[in-house]
Amino acid sequence: MKVIQIGEGRSFEVLERTIPQPGSGEALVKVEAVTTCPQWDLHLRHNSPMFEGHRFYYPYAIGQPGHEASGVVAKVGDGVKSVNIGDRVSVWRDGDYGCYAQFAVAPEHAIIRIPDTVSFVAASPIELAMCVGVTFLMLKEMEALRGKRVAVMGLGPAGLVAVQMARAEGASHVIGFDLSPERMALALNIGADDAISTREASPERFPSRPSRPSLDTSIDCVGAKGTIEWLMDRTIDTVAIFGVLREEAVFAPRHWAGLRLCGYGAHCREAAEYAVDLIERGLLDLEPLVTHRMRLEDYAEAVDLLEQQKAIKVCFEPWRE
Repeated sequence: MKVIQIGEGRSFEVLERTIPQPGSGEALVKVEAVTTCPQWDLHLRHNSPMFEGHRFYYPYAIGQPGHEASGVVAKVGDGVKSVNIGDRVSVWRDGDYGCYAQFAVAPEHAIIRIPDTVSFVAASPIELAMCVGVTFLMLKEMEALRGKRVAVMGLGPAGLVAVQMARAEGASHVIGFDLSPERMALALNIGADDAISTREASPERFPSRPSRPSLDTSIDCVGAKGTIEWLMDRTIDTVAIFGVLREEAVFAPRHWAGLRLCGYGAHCREAAEYAVDLIERGLLDLEPLVTHRMRLEDYAEAVDLLEQQKAIKVCFEPWRE
């Protein structure tokens, strides 16, 4: 089978390896589609770990960091009960397996069936939708969505999922903030009521504390100090921080009266099932996130497109000639 192994910078190799065999509690998935995760792929290219204490080693583990994959169950190991050979599935959480390959082994608990009506390309980013779903399950419990004026900061892949989930959960008005005209246009096409450049967000329309803010709930999908503090100043009730936070953001005395902060929870199957349910009901469409479809052999070019913000997600089709 084909599998890629990533080196430093733009270097990578397409290798030929024996098809792995599933162990007890595992399934072998024939990978039909696998999408990039801009966070991992770009940080790996620049040897810039996302989390404190983490580091990259090169060449990277084969097939990694591919983890947003969909395909067909080709073989099951002992004790597997929830999926059968021939089932259409998506990998809903990352792990030790690498899905930048034609076949990948995954634990039974890490794969989820997908509706027959959903393409493999559209099902690949379910892992991302699960991640965003973790935040939305918390916001639902906090009653911070239905009937609320909801803002999404950052219209990358996660932000575009968040826009659709906010709409699905009954937000009265969904506003996306970004600097890219193309991403703002896409947000409008998939459910946002407004898409605004942060450079053009006037204080008259989005008053800052101590004036009364105009946003009820905000989801930050950037993770930067500046965007989080900007939202805290302009949100009445809840700010959820989805973006990976790498520096301190200041919760000031002016935020004390009424503002709630929502951090991030744990990846869970409940969030994956939530995402799949929204897809099945036509309330979440992940296919618009995929702006390019390529071969595994095009990996470096794909990451170039991500880096230049000419792609939102690239889908590799490992069997594509």
